[in-house]
Amino acid sequence: MTGLFITLEGPEGAGKSTNRDYLAQRLRDCGLDVVLTREPGGTPLAERIRELLLTPADEPMNSDTELLLVFAARAQHLAEVIRPALARGAVVLCDRFTDATYAYQGAGRGLCLARIEQLECFVQGDMRPDLTLIFDLPVEIGLGRAAARGRLDRFEQEGLDFFEAVRSAYLGRARQVPQRYRVLDAAQSLAMVQQDLDALLPELLERARG
Repeated sequence: MTGLFITLEGPEGAGKSTNRDYLAQRLRDCGLDVVLTREPGGTPLAERIRELLLTPADEPMNSDTELLLVFAARAQHLAEVIRPALARGAVVLCDRFTDATYAYQGAGRGLCLARIEQLECFVQGDMRPDLTLIFDLPVEIGLGRAAARGRLDRFEQEGLDFFEAVRSAYLGRARQVPQRYRVLDAAQSLAMVQQDLDALLPELLERARG
């Protein structure tokens, strides 16, 4: 069996985790096996790498170090969680994946996209998400929501220019490969966003059962 790999992307404060949980429940209500996971993280080892990436520290992290840690966590995640779940026919809902690397390390940090592509092929082979949901909203709104949650992590402490570049990268990728992406307006109320997810449900069920 081959499962369905759906990733959820977007900048800070976009509500990815909340909407991932909502979508998972809707799919489970339809009788599907659903695995919830996130990046960086998803396994005990990858979660430890996540802590290194997100926790502010006195020693600045080199951008190449950041990139390599992201893919190290991803390699573990794919081996231990994502590939086994897809092999048994499950739907995998992942909060962030490699699109985030292109957005944050590529556009945000200014790293060479060809280097990211090389690592993507090395770690993932030909595996790519079947569908990517981008939760889009203005940067100021997203950062305001993130600040309301409490202490900011290392990425959330970046400035407006960084997050404008991240947002632009996400939308640019969606324009380049429209068949793989669905862009949702995350500036709406949560109820409205979830209505949009409900509207996608027939397509997701068809893909999962196809």
